Amino acid sequence: MGEKKCDTIPLINPSPSSTQGTASKLQTIGNIIVSIVGTGVLGLPFAFRVAGWLAGSIGVVITGLATFYCMLLLIQCREKLASEEELKETTTYGDLGCRCMGKPGGCLTEFLIFISQCGGSVAYLVFIGQNLASLFKLHGLTIASYIFLLVPIEIALSWIRSLSAFAPFSIFADVCNLLAMAFVVKEDVQQAVGGNFSFRDRKAFTDNLGRLPFAGGMAVYCFEGFGMTLALEQSMRERRTFPKVLAMSFTWITLVYILFGIFGYMVYGDETKYIITLNLPRDWTAIAVQIGLCLGLVFTFPIMVHPVSEIVEGKLKKNIWFEKLRNNDAEESTIRLEKLGIYMGSAVLVIVLAVLASFVPGFGVFVSLVGSSVCALISFVLPASFHITLLGSSLSLWQKALDALVFLCGLLFAAYGTYNTIIGF
Repeated sequence: MGEKKCDTIPLINPSPSSTQGTASKLQTIGNIIVSIVGTGVLGLPFAFRVAGWLAGSIGVVITGLATFYCMLLLIQCREKLASEEELKETTTYGDLGCRCMGKPGGCLTEFLIFISQCGGSVAYLVFIGQNLASLFKLHGLTIASYIFLLVPIEIALSWIRSLSAFAPFSIFADVCNLLAMAFVVKEDVQQAVGGNFSFRDRKAFTDNLGRLPFAGGMAVYCFEGFGMTLALEQSMRERRTFPKVLAMSFTWITLVYILFGIFGYMVYGDETKYIITLNLPRDWTAIAVQIGLCLGLVFTFPIMVHPVSEIVEGKLKKNIWFEKLRNNDAEESTIRLEKLGIYMGSAVLVIVLAVLASFVPGFGVFVSLVGSSVCALISFVLPASFHITLLGSSLSLWQKALDALVFLCGLLFAAYGTYNTIIGF
């Protein structure tokens, strides 16, 4: 999951007021990859262990195709609104929800994005906590202990208002992701050459079909990046080429996901853990990658939590207490008290997320839950419903049928996948 604001993605045009983007095709490919590929990819080998290597591969392809199709639906909806000479440029997913289905649609869209960002933030904390606990096995310290040790650092970082300062750390975390994947591939090649495992020992399909939605939830989480779709398309110099660029990016991302999931499962088999880095050997290079990955995520956590902070901050500013402060004659003291309230709100938000993270049983379980619930609704249900609502009268029968199929499958997957994850694991 790579839900990031546009001003934190290094190559994207951050100006929302400009209708003409500046990003080239290559830059846009880079932005798409940074927006989508995140820590969730390190849980894919476990998903392949649950589903089987062939079932996992098929699941990733289906998820990638469905996500690509639904992203194109969002672009078509924006273009439809633009052709109707809307007074305001539709730049966010929330804007699109509001214009397609009125205020309730906008509120629902923003609420789901709010929950998904909270989920992603909690997943970051769980990921860091589990990796630190595996590296530094100190007596009496649990995963929750490491999570709470991060709280003061994350509170201080959340008070930094310029997110552009965190962009280098986002790139650093992505580089560490790639290094961790490279280590797994290296281990796979070494074990294959040494004859330490047989391909036939790994299951192509799981014996328990009830576990497939769990793996599907992890796959959906790995492809989630809908909050950036409109911004990415708007940032391009040649917008008409965006579908081709998106298709190329998704082809490579899907291929990498499949290969990495298969390689990870082939290396560790039934010993594959929720996070593949926990399976890495205890040599200094692997430890350095894990520490680097944790550091990168510590500094990119504020990027993930920032949209949530903005919503909380907006609610605080509409509070009666803040309204009374603004009517106070002492402007300087009012500004100080406003800032104090905002800083305290950010601190409380980080503490609440840390408390939630401390109760999560495992990274894989939580990622699957988020993917099966809010990510499925954001990725499939909302785009299909927006498309039918806006363009329904102009669509052919097969297009309506396809949108209806995506909508129903997304809704059923969200319901059953959430139930299965909660009950089954």
